[in-house]
Amino acid sequence: MENTFGIPIIPDNDRERLEKLYSYNVIDRYDEDGIFKHVAAMAAKIFKVPIALVSLVDKEHVIFKGNVGMEGTDIVSRGASLCSLAVLNDGVTVFENAKEEPCLLSNPLVAGDFGLKFYAGAPIRTPDGFNIGTVCVVDKKVREFTEEDQRLLEGLATAVMTELEDRQLAGE
Repeated sequence: MENTFGIPIIPDNDRERLEKLYSYNVIDRYDEDGIFKHVAAMAAKIFKVPIALVSLVDKEHVIFKGNVGMEGTDIVSRGASLCSLAVLNDGVTVFENAKEEPCLLSNPLVAGDFGLKFYAGAPIRTPDGFNIGTVCVVDKKVREFTEEDQRLLEGLATAVMTELEDRQLAGE
């Protein structure tokens, strides 16, 4: 896997993190009721951004389970997705101006035609502390992201985790 960030993106606990992710049986599953799409749509509306995603960070890819603004793109390389950076942190990862971030200067989403300038991602954190994905918002313009915004985004990530836990308990 190519890493476009110039910093390590594989956490020390990645094997255990992946085992936990797979235990939710959601990677290859179609989201029949669209709850993750609804969360992405709410995030886009709340934060007034053109792109919002519910992502899961797999071994080599990032899979979008909820997608507003990048329809038709369901999977991207882990080495290019900013969600790969967000799962390394327990708090919200925010790049208000991605062009000013040294680790993003070679990233194709920032440096290329896509033109990503803003990213904020809250980790989807399991009850036992594994960050398995993100709820993130993206814009092609520079933005501010307040502490209140961060708390709102964390709330959406918590809602996704609650849904995954409920599904697991229900044997789905």
